[in-house]
Amino acid sequence: MIGAGAVGGGIGGTLQQAGVDAVLVARGEHLAALRADGLEIVTPEATTRVAVTAIGGPDEVSLEADDVLVLTTKTQQAEAALVQWADAPVAGGGTASERLPLVTALNGVASEALALRYFARVYGACVWMWANFTRPGRVILSGSPTRGLFHLGRVPAASTDDADVALLDRIRSDWAPAALDVRVPDDVMPWKHRKLLTNLGNAHQALVGDVRGTGELVRAAVAEGRAVLEHAGIAVTPDEVEAEARKAYAIVDLSDREGFLGGSTYQSLVRGTGDVETDYLNGEIVLVARQLGIEAPINARLASLVRQAVRRGDSAPRMSLEELRRRLDS
Repeated sequence: MIGAGAVGGGIGGTLQQAGVDAVLVARGEHLAALRADGLEIVTPEATTRVAVTAIGGPDEVSLEADDVLVLTTKTQQAEAALVQWADAPVAGGGTASERLPLVTALNGVASEALALRYFARVYGACVWMWANFTRPGRVILSGSPTRGLFHLGRVPAASTDDADVALLDRIRSDWAPAALDVRVPDDVMPWKHRKLLTNLGNAHQALVGDVRGTGELVRAAVAEGRAVLEHAGIAVTPDEVEAEARKAYAIVDLSDREGFLGGSTYQSLVRGTGDVETDYLNGEIVLVARQLGIEAPINARLASLVRQAVRRGDSAPRMSLEELRRRLDS
């Protein structure tokens, strides 16, 4: 798990609990905590601690030919991680980029193209996993009984062969004991584009915190995003198909026990990471629109407002709903 924060730690930790060998790649205080005390995993049912193998980079592990690399950084951190791991040696000869599959388990739809610059075999993952990384050495997983729902597929889908089918089936069977539900659609990118539309609301939460009352604003951003993708001819999984799939993944509200648990963009802001993924969510819609010679003003303003919050060093949402509405209407 390259980037063992909320999602990477959640996947890797639950796999390790289920008896599947997983290596967690982390840094800083989080890496130190994992090495010293293992990973604490909080779920609706229990709080447990699991011993994990934690490393800081590829020079600390011997890669084998049957290893699978799972990229779980944020998209803005992905290229640095890809460069770091691409040329790592694999037992028997060759490099990771030549011999090992790479799963891109990130929000947005940009990481697959980034990964293909470095890795020959890339598999996109649409991730539904309500996971929180609130302090070093600890993750909170709110899904129950399923911990996460994933749609996986080769990118591009047209290049899928028998080896890909076998690999995806192996991942599905390996992850199942950890209550990680893996689905294998014919093409994963429509699923990722549908998730992208959902993630357009992440900016609102990062800016105002409590999202009550933001429904109209979120719907406007999503409608703009949907119109841009449709104009571009980009396939998006229908809402009703996605809704049916998500019935397999229920989220339990842990706020009474754990306090407010925000989404991925909110978590990056309050942890003071210095960067957030908004430019690959709302900014992705802006990019596609401008490539078509049109604009996406709502999503452009949202991306700008979040960038400004990061530059100010905001460690908590500080904008009122009224101010957000005014700024988006300007």
